[in-house]
Amino acid sequence: MATRRLFGAQRQERLLAELRGQGAVRVRDLAREFGVSELTIRRDIAALAERGLVAKVHGGATLPPHSNALNPPRRAPGRFIIGMVVPSLDFYWPPVVAGARAAAAALGVSIQLRGSSYHPDEDRRQISRLVEAQQVQGLLLAPNLDGDDADEILEWIGRLPVPTILVERQPRRWTPAVRQIEWVRSDHRLGLDIAVYHLRQQRHRRIGLVLTQGSPTSTHLRQAWQHAAADPATPDTLVLQETITAPGQRDVIVRLLRECRLSKITALIVHSDPHAIAVAQFCAELGIAIPGELAIVSYDDEIAHLADPAITAVRPPKGHVGRLAVELMVSRLLDGERRPPHRVLLAPELVVRASSVRW
Repeated sequence: MATRRLFGAQRQERLLAELRGQGAVRVRDLAREFGVSELTIRRDIAALAERGLVAKVHGGATLPPHSNALNPPRRAPGRFIIGMVVPSLDFYWPPVVAGARAAAAALGVSIQLRGSSYHPDEDRRQISRLVEAQQVQGLLLAPNLDGDDADEILEWIGRLPVPTILVERQPRRWTPAVRQIEWVRSDHRLGLDIAVYHLRQQRHRRIGLVLTQGSPTSTHLRQAWQHAAADPATPDTLVLQETITAPGQRDVIVRLLRECRLSKITALIVHSDPHAIAVAQFCAELGIAIPGELAIVSYDDEIAHLADPAITAVRPPKGHVGRLAVELMVSRLLDGERRPPHRVLLAPELVVRASSVRW
């Protein structure tokens, strides 16, 4: 019995650690990751909820409303409706949306969700639909800001009749808009630094970066890579940058792996998980041992744990981003212009697995 209680306590500590990193967790995902039944996870969540450490929601759990100790959010006196437009409803964004919905439920507001794409015209169409319906009091938006028309899009957003918070987006520069746009996003530069530090701790001295073409996250990672590569404290460490359009690009990945051998690169940071898994699969075909000959760290941690070997990954705090975006919007709606604009970066975490560590 003592052993069982100890195991249960350890599992609940891991559950809390996942929750602090993500802001929201799903029973199904935890059961698979911990190797236990969904019923066991539900019982753990119920036990933690009784202690006030988590809040139960359908299919999972979130941090309790009072978890933001520095600035506890106030419950909205009325039923605010917040519009949310995200570029995808599958990869990357579901945890962000889950965190936003959890915060909305805790604060007594509702979310009207719209799925867009990574195209500015579709962004405008979905945003306009929400605004023209005159039902939303605020907007959480994730527009495409990588094009030449980014300033024009931000100027248009700044003229909208309701307050706006960007989610996982950040303007390139300050603009003299009538209403300053607020934002909250993952600190991808810090995430890259964490991955590089981990690989250096594993005695890797020549590291490469592989990016997904057209991804906003890749833009941040590329800028962080260039900044780190220019640091005199890291001579000859960051030596390769490659872009992949699709995980199935055999010729590109094989050429990449051959270039790694020629350049004596012993570790890769790969965005995103499907690309990292594709690289690992081609390594197996070519007889390249992971992590013995090539260590891999993925960036996203959506499906990295499904690879063989399981891939170490940087995990952006997606659930926390969605949760904090809603809390900031409710604060803005309650306080109006009295509150100064907030621009918030949230730290990612590293989940260490077999692909980067010689156990």
